[in-house]
Amino acid sequence: MIKLDYENCMTKKIGKEGISIRELENYYKKFSKIHSTIIKKSQDKDIPLGWLYLPFNQHIDKILDLAKSLRWKYDNFVVVGIGGSALGNIALQTALKDKNWNNLTTKHRAGWLRLFVLDNVDPTTMKSFLENIDIKRTIINVISKAGNTVESLATFFILYDKLVKNVGKKNANKQIIISTDREKGYLRELANKGLCRESFVVPSNVGGRFSVLSSVGLVSAACTGVDIKELLSGAKNMAMKCGVKEDIVENHKIKHINPAYIFATINHIFYKKEKKLCVMMPYSDQLYSFSDWFRQLWAESLGKAKDVNGKIINVGPTPIKALGVTDQHSQIQLYREGPNDKIIVFLSVDKHTVNGKSVEIKIPHLDKKLFADHYLFGLTLNKLIKSEEHGTRVSLTQANRPNMTISFPQINENTVGEFIYMLELATAYAGEMFNINAFDQPGVELGKNYTYALLGRKGFEKYLKELKICFK
Repeated sequence: MIKLDYENCMTKKIGKEGISIRELENYYKKFSKIHSTIIKKSQDKDIPLGWLYLPFNQHIDKILDLAKSLRWKYDNFVVVGIGGSALGNIALQTALKDKNWNNLTTKHRAGWLRLFVLDNVDPTTMKSFLENIDIKRTIINVISKAGNTVESLATFFILYDKLVKNVGKKNANKQIIISTDREKGYLRELANKGLCRESFVVPSNVGGRFSVLSSVGLVSAACTGVDIKELLSGAKNMAMKCGVKEDIVENHKIKHINPAYIFATINHIFYKKEKKLCVMMPYSDQLYSFSDWFRQLWAESLGKAKDVNGKIINVGPTPIKALGVTDQHSQIQLYREGPNDKIIVFLSVDKHTVNGKSVEIKIPHLDKKLFADHYLFGLTLNKLIKSEEHGTRVSLTQANRPNMTISFPQINENTVGEFIYMLELATAYAGEMFNINAFDQPGVELGKNYTYALLGRKGFEKYLKELKICFK
């Protein structure tokens, strides 16, 4: 399994800037209460904690059958979504498929589809996409839990129009997949009219940023050849390790081996010590997109104006993404010698693989007549990236900058599933520590309402009046 090493966050390593054993023990004493509160809340249908049980009770036969039916028959799978309906899809694809997957031939992809994710409404991006995609060989999966997401609908309408013009109305429906609420919303209305090949339910008790292990992320993953059974198996392993099936945890050991609780605890303690920035820095291109996924998960869940009692508190750690080794040359100067207000989370990979096969790239010995002997000759990129990672970690630790490491024995469906579940659960724990609702996003709604008003949507006229006052 993946491992969490937080030694470089303790006073033993970074002195007074770190966390003492006593501070950690105080949080261990709170564990049973916090953990059992989350489990109890998950039984409330009105609280979106359904993601806790996705690895246990999810039926994926329908997804697997769909993926099998599309294999070899189509070339492209297009996800139309935004935020939680897109970032997880991108992260899974980046981590588990070849970096140049979309450039591989159908044979080299074993018939699995290429993946494109349209998660913004930039007109230049859309123009380029429309001009270069073979729409006749394309499956479109439009995803919106509410079924009314303005960006996703706008993109879908444009793609549907192009699809109809190329294959006709009857055939167009065969290339559309809708993922939305079971009963309500514009997309559900379209699905009920039969305007799709297949429709999937986004569980009502699963929020968008927690939905990657639901049909939201699993459909596109399966259609590109990701083993979603193993992905869910990895998530289940982490859930069991963290005691999710226990209503009240009495076993003291679980407090110490639960990486989700430790991750949340360390971040919360440092937040109170004015270290309110959390930098996720993977030493792997494959894991880089998970920094984007984590940014939404952490920011939207924990950035809140009020606590659960309505008291104004304005809390929330700020997530930042970085990439090792690239950002050693752009951000580490600030992290080591700038304000000591951050915690760095390294994502480390023990064994680099592609499609399950070990990858090692050797730096060759070059012609001595042209090149003077160099210390790099004969080494590997594997050795280089690991040395850079160790060097950066030690450098930060010596400067008393807190850092922890999440280690992957290798990147595969199992470890990625563990990682996703660990951070989702850590977010829930952190929400309890901050005494906030980690599962809503009220700060997003007002901007949406102003947008609807500017677009002329009925029922939002009052917001247009507010906008006119601001524009004056």
